[in-house]
Amino acid sequence: MPPGACDCHAHVFGPRDRYPLIANPGYLPAAAPHEHYVSMLRTLGCSRAVLVQPSPYGTDHSALLAAMQSRQLEWRAIALIDAGMSDEQLAALHDAGVCGIRLHLMPGNAETARTSLLRVADRIKTFGWHIQFYVDFARYPALDRLLAGLPVPVVIDHFGLVAAADGVRSPGFQAMLRLAATGRAWFKLSAPYRVSTHPPGFPDVTPLAQALLAAAPDRCVWGTDWPHPNATFMPNDGDLVDLLASWVPDEALRHRVLVENPALLYSF
Repeated sequence: MPPGACDCHAHVFGPRDRYPLIANPGYLPAAAPHEHYVSMLRTLGCSRAVLVQPSPYGTDHSALLAAMQSRQLEWRAIALIDAGMSDEQLAALHDAGVCGIRLHLMPGNAETARTSLLRVADRIKTFGWHIQFYVDFARYPALDRLLAGLPVPVVIDHFGLVAAADGVRSPGFQAMLRLAATGRAWFKLSAPYRVSTHPPGFPDVTPLAQALLAAAPDRCVWGTDWPHPNATFMPNDGDLVDLLASWVPDEALRHRVLVENPALLYSF
């Protein structure tokens, strides 16, 4: 890893007695305190990290903020917000190092989704934040039109959840490439085990990664998705680093993905 390398997608959980989960959290994560994450990331050779608020905590960012306040790494964070959060609460998150929010898009009425997204975007654009989307592009083959019209940058994580077996030419992935062509979207090369069933090398993910890098070399970043919550396959984080050799064989481009692009997106 080059100096200043950043893991752009990770979560922390627990200890449970200090940071209780919301009721009916959807999944029950194992304990993964930030001290364990820091140890793992230093072993990989990263000095910067972006924590993503996990859904089992809802809008209670206590565990995430505690990690950032440790100052053991250079931290940034992505929050979960709701309509009940005040502008003062958003400002406090911004001051703590939050630089975006994450939304889970589910099938529904397109016009309702557009109205909701515009409302959220208007709230966060004053802070210079972006919206990160956890969404299955295969279910929204025209999603690029909706996202390209938002007044804030957008970030797509985990290869847009497009099944690697469907390939670059699939309608969902083509929508991602159209979105890339607008210059308004960023892409996380993260969690290949969520789109492929061929561990540990995930060879069918390599064409997806390289297609995104060709379309948006200045807007691709990398992440581990540690501690891999709710995953059917538990990867070794060192193996995930090694995948960069096949995904991004060019050293200069790899430096952009690991250092320069994250510094721009997350204001390091």
